[in-house]
Amino acid sequence: MTDSLSIRLASPAQVEQIRDLTLRAYAKWVPITPRKPRPMTADYDVAVRENRFDCLYEDDQFVGLIETVQQGDELMIVNVAIDPDHQGRGFGTRLMKHAEEIARVASLRATRLYTNKLMTENIVLYERLGYRFEKETHHDLGTVVHMVRPVS
Repeated sequence: MTDSLSIRLASPAQVEQIRDLTLRAYAKWVPITPRKPRPMTADYDVAVRENRFDCLYEDDQFVGLIETVQQGDELMIVNVAIDPDHQGRGFGTRLMKHAEEIARVASLRATRLYTNKLMTENIVLYERLGYRFEKETHHDLGTVVHMVRPVS
């Protein structure tokens, strides 16, 4: 990871950038899951107004994002997306740790997320970061794994 990384809050003017980066980041999952992953079908015009988006920059290049929303005493991680050319460099982990810090500063009790059960490499990463399996829910188009991590 380089020292030239910065995280900045997104502005509504970045909707197209956010949508484009998310579509590119999740494209690799389309052949694996029975449908497009939910972040690929989200309405970002609404999401950018209602949720928090923290954008990761390497120098001045937009390379990743994390979308979060407070739900009661927890912070839901809705979306973590890294530009495909920058994946595998620890940027997703950096953004996950950033979300955990947001939750800690807000005195929330946990961060939580869910992912498609077929996205096994993501589940392995989340477990390595301290997330624990909470439950599975089954939908007509697949199985969703819910995971939670207490804020320390």
